[in-house]
Parts: sequence; structure tokens; C-alpha cells
Amino acid sequence: MFSTTKLFIAFFMLIFCSVFSVAHADQALANAKGCMACHQIDAKKIGPPFRTVAKQYQGQKDALEKLSNKVLDGGSGVWGQVAMPANRTLGVTKADATKLVAWVLSLK
Repeated sequence: MFSTTKLFIAFFMLIFCSVFSVAHADQALANAKGCMACHQIDAKKIGPPFRTVAKQYQGQKDALEKLSNKVLDGGSGVWGQVAMPANRTLGVTKADATKLVAWVLSLK
């Protein structure tokens, strides 16, 4: 029979692994969809670092929708002169874009 301590540890590990795997899975999606070719989490590459994007849009209620559309349709002028391509043409779906942006916005 499990003791209360063992149950607590098992529960904690389950929660920890679930949270870690979700965050890691979203980074895996960013790798799979080519986002990491232009972006890094903490450093500027071609596009802005994802943590900088998260900080810029922190607290904006429409950020998820606005940025998901930007991922799909592309754009320029917000972070410099280099345009982000329309990722819709590269196989990114609305669901992918929403998941990716939610992950980016979760980076603090």
C-alpha cells in the first residue's frame, strides 16, 4: 500500500512531467514548422527572440489571435525590415499557429 508521501511524490512527478512535456512539445512543433530557422528563444537570429515577443505582447488580450494571424499571413515592420513569410504557404495550420503563439506567449 502507498503511503501519503509516496502518493504525493507520484502526483507531483505526474504534474511536473505533464507540464514539461507540453512546453517541450510546443518547442518541438516550432522546430518541425521551421520557426527555429529564424527565431531562438533567448537570442536574436533573423527574427526577434521568442521571449522578447512574449514580453512585448504581455497582457494584451488580443495577442493570441493577432500573432496567430501574423504567423499565418506574414508581415513586416514590427521588428525590423526583414519580413516574416506567410507560414500558411509553408504548411502551418491555424491550429498550429495558435499552439505555437500560445507557447511563445507563455515564455517569461
